[in-house]
Amino acid sequence: MEAMVKKYQQRFRKVRDEMDSWAHLQARLISQFTNASSIIRRLQVLQDSNHYGGLNVVADIQEAVLVKQMESLQKILLSMKITMEEFHGIVLSLGRIHRDGKQMIKGGGASSQLSIKQLQQQRVGVRPSLSDCVDGLMLLQDMHCSEYLLKASLVSALSELTLKPSDSDLGSLQQILIDQPNIPKEEVQFIFDIIFAEEIF
Repeated sequence: MEAMVKKYQQRFRKVRDEMDSWAHLQARLISQFTNASSIIRRLQVLQDSNHYGGLNVVADIQEAVLVKQMESLQKILLSMKITMEEFHGIVLSLGRIHRDGKQMIKGGGASSQLSIKQLQQQRVGVRPSLSDCVDGLMLLQDMHCSEYLLKASLVSALSELTLKPSDSDLGSLQQILIDQPNIPKEEVQFIFDIIFAEEIF
């Protein structure tokens, strides 16, 4: 039992590393999203020749500026796509860790014969039960999967706003992205506190 819990704790350390990478990607995505939103807002202004003033005497200035801005936007959107692929990689990794964790119980000899109630009750000192470990892995994987799907929908919505920009919509999308509503930090910390309880003492 104690050896099994230690194996689970090793998996939770891998999860924590993945979550650190997730936080780094989150900061990158917010920066990319903000830059893309700024260009989309700017395109509305640049399409009006009245905003060019004396620059209108320069041949094809409006078209040249618009093309340059669109090229910059396309580069940012491509970077966002790569960032989303990295997010997806973390979701897949968390899924593998969770599946491996469930498989450990099934292939754990005598432990495979334990009922759910026994899994919940069996613990050594302040160590977590096996049920705590499995449930924690599942919850963390579910949280990040849901958050990934939300981010994917926000990035898709941003691309659509390129054609019909709206300041209020852009602002709302960015705020949702920043808030990360599907990964409550307190709940995540609570899970890790349970799993690594003996290290606190």
